[in-house]
Amino acid sequence: MQDKVIVVTGGFGVLGRAVGDAALAAGASVALIGHGEANSALEHDRLLQIGGVDLADLAQTRQALDAVSARFGHIDGLANIAGGFRWQTLEGGDLGIWTEMFRMNLLTAATATAAALPYLRETRGAIVNVAAAPAKNAKAGMAPYAASKAGVLRLTEGAADELKEAGVRVNAILPTIIDTPRNRSDMPKADFSKWVTPDQIAQSILFLLSDEASGVTGAELLVAGRS
Repeated sequence: MQDKVIVVTGGFGVLGRAVGDAALAAGASVALIGHGEANSALEHDRLLQIGGVDLADLAQTRQALDAVSARFGHIDGLANIAGGFRWQTLEGGDLGIWTEMFRMNLLTAATATAAALPYLRETRGAIVNVAAAPAKNAKAGMAPYAASKAGVLRLTEGAADELKEAGVRVNAILPTIIDTPRNRSDMPKADFSKWVTPDQIAQSILFLLSDEASGVTGAELLVAGRS
């Protein structure tokens, strides 16, 4: 990853920060982009933080990507991590959650991809989308989330085919439950040791963004820990 420039959407969340830290440690320059506020404690000469961005808005996202290019000169990789989760059953549920999940999980990935493509075509770069294991097997209350993440898989599949002649690779990872403080709080009786960690996911993302994965596109990689 030495001298590569990696953009991380949802960069101020637990997984986004883990990917950013891992990319910096591997020698890359990193741009963290999200709707939250930049953290001054994370300052680094190879780190750019851009907060207050609605990643479902193409104009705002393009402006952020332009700022990344202006700072570092090029963009080699995009990790689409921005997203969220809501548990919601159909019976008695709010159908507005479906729109919220698709906007948070699918539209943000599609928008960031569209905004980054001019730069990634120049560098023959790579994209990694974060889907989720429930995209393949949804349980009760998971349908809106799982459907939006299944959309991320179809985005990955279609974009990989569309961009293969341009040399831009597009892959997806499918984590199971991630070991985060929020998930531990929500599921206090679970065996946390079996969950996949943000650092483990970050290393999988960096591999798919790296030249070592130059022959891989359109893949769906399950990252499950021992769960």
